[in-house]
Amino acid sequence: MNIVEIYYVSAFVISVILSGIYSHLWHKNFNVNLSLLFGFIPIANLGYVFLVKAKTLEEAVIGIQVNYLGGCFLILFITFIIFDLCQIVIPPWLTTCMLGLSMFVYLCVLTIGYSGIFYKTASLKFTKDGIAYLEKEYGPIHTLYYVMMAIYLLVSLATIVLSLWKKREVSRRIIWLMAIPEILSFFAFFGGRMLKTEVEFIPVYYVFAQVVYLLIAHQLCIYDVSNTAMESITETGDTGFISFDFRLNYLGSNETAKSIFSGLHELTLDKSLKKINALWNLFGPWIEDFQKDETQNKFYYEEGDKVYLVEINYLYHRGSKKGFLFLITDDTKNQQYIKLLDSYNSDLEREVEEKTAGIVKMHSQLIRSMAMLVESRDNSTGGHIVRTSDVVEILMDEIMKDEAFITENCITEEFRRNIIKAAPLHDIGKIAVDDAILRKPGRFTDEEFEVMKTHAPEGARVLHAILEGTDDVQFKVMAENVAHFHHERMDGSGYPEGRVGDAIPLEARIMAVADVYDALVSKRVYKESMSFEKADAIMMESMGKHFDKRLEKFYVAARPRIEEYYVIRGEH
Repeated sequence: MNIVEIYYVSAFVISVILSGIYSHLWHKNFNVNLSLLFGFIPIANLGYVFLVKAKTLEEAVIGIQVNYLGGCFLILFITFIIFDLCQIVIPPWLTTCMLGLSMFVYLCVLTIGYSGIFYKTASLKFTKDGIAYLEKEYGPIHTLYYVMMAIYLLVSLATIVLSLWKKREVSRRIIWLMAIPEILSFFAFFGGRMLKTEVEFIPVYYVFAQVVYLLIAHQLCIYDVSNTAMESITETGDTGFISFDFRLNYLGSNETAKSIFSGLHELTLDKSLKKINALWNLFGPWIEDFQKDETQNKFYYEEGDKVYLVEINYLYHRGSKKGFLFLITDDTKNQQYIKLLDSYNSDLEREVEEKTAGIVKMHSQLIRSMAMLVESRDNSTGGHIVRTSDVVEILMDEIMKDEAFITENCITEEFRRNIIKAAPLHDIGKIAVDDAILRKPGRFTDEEFEVMKTHAPEGARVLHAILEGTDDVQFKVMAENVAHFHHERMDGSGYPEGRVGDAIPLEARIMAVADVYDALVSKRVYKESMSFEKADAIMMESMGKHFDKRLEKFYVAARPRIEEYYVIRGEH
C-alpha cells in the first residue's frame, strides 16, 4: 500500500477502535443519535477505502455511495445530538422533515451511474501513484446537498451560541466541545477541495469528531450520576444534594440545596467553586478536612434559626471516584435535643420518649407492611394478618387482667408488645411457597398441602435472617416462634414438629387461637364464612386438643369483643 491508501485505511481502523471504546462507555440514557454517529463513521470511512482501491467505475461508485452515508446522515445526527444536549425540543414533524430530506438526498446519491440528478457524469481516473478517484460533474441535487449541509451547520452553530448565552443548566464544557467539530467540519469539507490535495480531510475529521464525542460521552456519564442521585434524593423531600468533580467544577444540585445555599444560583455547570468566594470559603475547608481524614465527613451549617447537617462523600461511577457529593439535611430538631440535654434533662427524657415511641410505631408499621406484602401473593387470605393481629391484641387484653396467669407464665408488658408486633409475621414463610400453590383458587391436594406446610419453618428461617443482629433479642425469638409453631397442636397432631403441650411456646399457642378463629369466620376461595356460633362451637370443642385449655377462659372473655370487631370491619 502507498501512503494515501495507508491514510484511508488508518482512518477507518481508528474509527472502528473509537466506536468500540464508545460501546464500552455506552449508557442506556445516551441519545440514540450519538450511537448512530459512532455506527456510521466507520462505514463512511470504509467508503473511502473502497474508493481508493477501486479497479472499475462500478467499484468506485459503490465506494462513493457508501461514503455519502456519512455526508447525508452524520451531519443530521450531530444536529440532533446538539439539540438534545442543549435541551432544545423540536416538534416531531420537523424531525421527520429533516430525516426525510437527508433520505431523499441519499436516494439521489444511489442514482449515480444511472441518472444525472446527482452526478451528471462520473468517470474513473487514477493518480500517478495508481490511486483511484472519480472525476465527476455535479448535478442539481448535489447543490441541494450543499444547501442541506449548510443549513444543518448554521442551525447547529446557532443552537450552540444560544445555549452559551441562555442555557445556564447546560454544561459549558460540553457546549464548547460540540462547537469544535462544527467549526472544523467547514474546513475539513472545503479545505481539501480548495487546496486540491490528493486526499480528503473528511476521514480524519470524522476520527477527530469521534474523539470529541467520546469526551462528551464520558462527561455525560458523570452528569448521569449526578442526575440519578439528584432524583433519588429529591424523593426524600427535604434533603439537599450538591456535586463537584475533583477540579471542584460544579456538576449539579437540587432545588433544596439551592434554597439553603443561595450562592449556588450563581454557579453554572462546570464553573469552578473557587469562582464564588462565599461558597469557596464555606465548602473549601470542608473538602480539605475530608481529604485529610475521610472519617471527618460531617459538618454543621447554621442559617437563621436552622441547623443543617452537611455530609461529604465521594461521587462514584462504575466503581471509580469522580468527585465530591454533598448531602444536606435539616438537623435543627436533633440540635435542639442536644441543647435540651445540656440544660433540661427531664424535658429531654420526655422528648426522647416521644421520639422513641414514633420510631417504635414506625417499626411496627414497617413490620406489618412487610407481612401484608407477603400476604398480597395469597389470593385466599386477604386481610388475614390484620385481623389475626388485632384478635391477638384483644386476647392479650384479657390475659393481662389475670395476675395469677401472667405471674405463672412470666408475662410482662414487653411480652404483650412483642407478640402483638410479631403476630403479622406469622405467615411470612409463604414468601417461599410457589405462586401456583399459594394462589390456587381451591383446596390443596395432599402434595400441595405438604408444600404449604413448609411455610412455618421457612418463616422462622426468614425472620432469623432478617432480624439477625437486632438489639431486641426477645422480639426476635418471639417472632421466630410465632412463625415456626403457630400450626402446632396441644395433642401433638400439628406441624412442622408435632410438638406437645408446653413444648409449644406460649406465644405460638396464643397465635393459634387467633389464626384458627379467623380461618373459620372468614370467607376463603374454597369455602364461605362460618357463623359465629358454629365457629365458637368448634373452638370450644378444640380446647385441650388443638388449643391450650388454659387459654379457654381468655377466649371466652374476649369473644364478644372479637365478634363485634368482625362486624364493625364488615367481615361478617
